[in-house]
Amino acid sequence: MVKFSAKKISILLSFISILIYTGCKVYPAFEKNLNLERTWSVYKADAASTGYSILDQINTKNVIEIEPAWTHKFNDAPEGSRGANSESNPIIIDGVMYTMSGRHRVYALNASTGEEIWAFDPFNGAAGGGIGRGVTYWEDGTDKRVLFTGGDKLFALNAETGKLIKSFGNDGWVSMNIGMRGDPDKISVIPTSPGIVFQDLLIIGNEVSELYGAEPGYIRAYSIKSGKLEWTFHTVPKPGQFGYETWPKDAWKYVGGANNWGGMSLDEKRGMVFFATGSPTYDYYGKDRIGENLFGNSVVALDAKTGKYKWHFQTVHHDLWDYDLPAPPNLITVVHNGKKIDAVAQTSKLGYIYTFNRDTGEPLFPIEERPVPASDIPGEQAWPTQPFPTKPAPYARQMVTKNDIMNYSKGSYDTLMMRFNAFRYEGPFTPPSVQGTFMLPGSRGGSSWGGGSVDPNKGIIYVKSNDSPEIATMKKVVENETSNLSVYNQGKALYNTFCISCHMADKNGDEQGNPSLLAIETRLSREDALNKVKRGGGKMPSFASVIAGKEEAIISYLFDKESSAERPSREQSFLKEIQENESANKAGLSTPKEDKYLNLTAYGQFLDNQRRPGIKPPWGQLHAINLNTGEYEWSITLGNQAEGQLPGAPETGASGSAGPLITKGGLVFIGSTRDRKFRAFDQKTGKKLWETTLPGIANANPSTYWSKGKQYIAVSVSGDAANPAGYMIAFALPGK
Repeated sequence: MVKFSAKKISILLSFISILIYTGCKVYPAFEKNLNLERTWSVYKADAASTGYSILDQINTKNVIEIEPAWTHKFNDAPEGSRGANSESNPIIIDGVMYTMSGRHRVYALNASTGEEIWAFDPFNGAAGGGIGRGVTYWEDGTDKRVLFTGGDKLFALNAETGKLIKSFGNDGWVSMNIGMRGDPDKISVIPTSPGIVFQDLLIIGNEVSELYGAEPGYIRAYSIKSGKLEWTFHTVPKPGQFGYETWPKDAWKYVGGANNWGGMSLDEKRGMVFFATGSPTYDYYGKDRIGENLFGNSVVALDAKTGKYKWHFQTVHHDLWDYDLPAPPNLITVVHNGKKIDAVAQTSKLGYIYTFNRDTGEPLFPIEERPVPASDIPGEQAWPTQPFPTKPAPYARQMVTKNDIMNYSKGSYDTLMMRFNAFRYEGPFTPPSVQGTFMLPGSRGGSSWGGGSVDPNKGIIYVKSNDSPEIATMKKVVENETSNLSVYNQGKALYNTFCISCHMADKNGDEQGNPSLLAIETRLSREDALNKVKRGGGKMPSFASVIAGKEEAIISYLFDKESSAERPSREQSFLKEIQENESANKAGLSTPKEDKYLNLTAYGQFLDNQRRPGIKPPWGQLHAINLNTGEYEWSITLGNQAEGQLPGAPETGASGSAGPLITKGGLVFIGSTRDRKFRAFDQKTGKKLWETTLPGIANANPSTYWSKGKQYIAVSVSGDAANPAGYMIAFALPGK
């Protein structure tokens, strides 16, 4: 008599359920491992970062019927908190969902019901928080682990119990500050996207400050069993390493950035890991880093076992625009000239897709070096040419004219035109200037960390785009400039220097996940507010050095409490921050004070006086692009910003960072817009087939999975007044 384990019986029952619900059709992946309950076991679906699922129980014919199957309300936010922004893409392993709340706590949920199995707080009750886009799963026999970062620590949990694995590092965690260039007691390296697994290694990038004195963006591999650091790849090369000649000789001792903050992809068969990097620091001025600056703004391939360099392609030379490559490369197979080619496709803030041969890094479509404008700031040497892909055509606007300025009313139009005419503007690579530069696509343009998703059977990539110009206004840091300010105005000066571009002049934040600070005293204590400013998180760097000795000033302004005292100017505050930032540098080198410029309006949008977008819509679109041919299948407007919609006009489209989910059922699911909609589209035509309104913004990539004979679509949702900690919502067909 043949005996079966409980696990094998469960798998067999799942197989029978699939045959019933799919008309006896067997999926390719199921044929391999008889387990559909691991079809979304990695961030963005799989190691190749496809964002694609083989499930098709939900399809174009019945998607109109799907409804909420369960809702999990996270409960880790203090009463009166603002709504938390969640970017977590949940993974599902054998009926268990692993995810993060908007406050960066980790949860295991029953994938069929949403009931909590366990929860883990990496901050031990402290405010903590920050952006977390998901977790990583690994197993070896009965040893099953969930790995993730909280603050500057890398944790390993028992996947079944949620308890720390004491044999990993320091009783369950390792400090990611150790092994960097700077003093681990003075720096803070905070990854926002999960790492990726190769055999028994976790390979991961990091999030660093974007100011002078930042840490470099080392790529590192840790032993999943012990927590030991196994290898490091230096994205700012050291002497003797490939790319060192693209920098000044001592740049590796003081330049930072060039970091991977958006996640990675992996070709397990080839043993190659692929990642994309952001700009070197400082983002908008580079006299101290003259040269092309490898591996800033580059797609890079490494040997996953050793970290040895394989190939790279740099998409922006000597970046002055914060044109990060913000998402994992997509691994896809395409057909060119009748031959199948394993490829790497990379989305970008510029709105270009770069497509390469996976083995060699050779572009599959020609990429041309074209002349671009020179900088007019003393000492700066903008690189004279930049790479322009010839195919596919850009999916975000590359140029606007006076005819593209929005006309809400005569007063609004006149103001926008006056501002537009005052800025320097010569296309997407117009360098930042003291005059003020109109930047398009800008750091909010193209696509963000949600990136693209690909249909591996068709060679098509689906990507959301943003058209959101911004302004760069450079000012030289003046060492001896002084002014006498009250403590309240000291805080205001700090705010106007470092915070205004994200949280706005009225402290009301924006739709890009930068929260309102109005009435902050009703949500946070003084201590919690100070800790948040010191630690940073997500897009917000640590400002511990800025407020050192000035705690009363920033709290006075944030909490609207005036007092009197004297205070240095904002430029002096900036210099002090940099000095303290650079004091962590064990090499003792830094950018000379006289060579520092600051973009005082970094990330500031081009808006009218009512904070409406200053260019004509659409401001957000969804595209299907065939990477076999380089041609577009379709493009549609995605989302609506009602405050900017003229009477009788079509939907405006809306900006957003999250990306799409693609299924074998012929569907594209995406949230990402601040109108709180979650939508499904037909892959072939772009026709909208279904939508629903959520309690908050779905600012996260969706997941889909199979559990107990049923397909679910799950998405993280930001918090609202009723439940500020946010939600995980799963949809399914009724009665299945």
